Amino acid sequence: MPVTKELTIRIEDRPGTLGKAFKALGDRQVNVLAFQSSHSPEGKALVRFVVDNPTTARKVLDTEHISYTEAEVAQVRLPNRPGVLAEAASRLGEANININYGYCGFEPASNAPVLVFGVAEVGQAVKILDQAATAAKA
Repeated sequence: MPVTKELTIRIEDRPGTLGKAFKALGDRQVNVLAFQSSHSPEGKALVRFVVDNPTTARKVLDTEHISYTEAEVAQVRLPNRPGVLAEAASRLGEANININYGYCGFEPASNAPVLVFGVAEVGQAVKILDQAATAAKA
């Protein structure tokens, strides 16, 4: 699976703010493929997400005056079986790659579940995760 772009926004942690941000994306036909949201001590929500069209998403966020950062993350499709995630995470650990965070979403073409890993060594992690996915299919 590929290295993919992730956008991160910080929005007010109150009812409706996430819906408003994602509605603006949806109105411009940007599909959110995966996301994670968590509360921060400053009363903000930290929202990480992957979309099908990062270029349009950036334009939408700019238009809505929503500040964002962009990062590369590792994305992999793993079989849904006991132990497969443990094996992938263990392989990253053996390569001394720390998983800073992770979340799930869907692959647009197949609606298959995908995992997104925030790691410092994205290129190396993608290779390891591809190997883990291949081994899990065998």
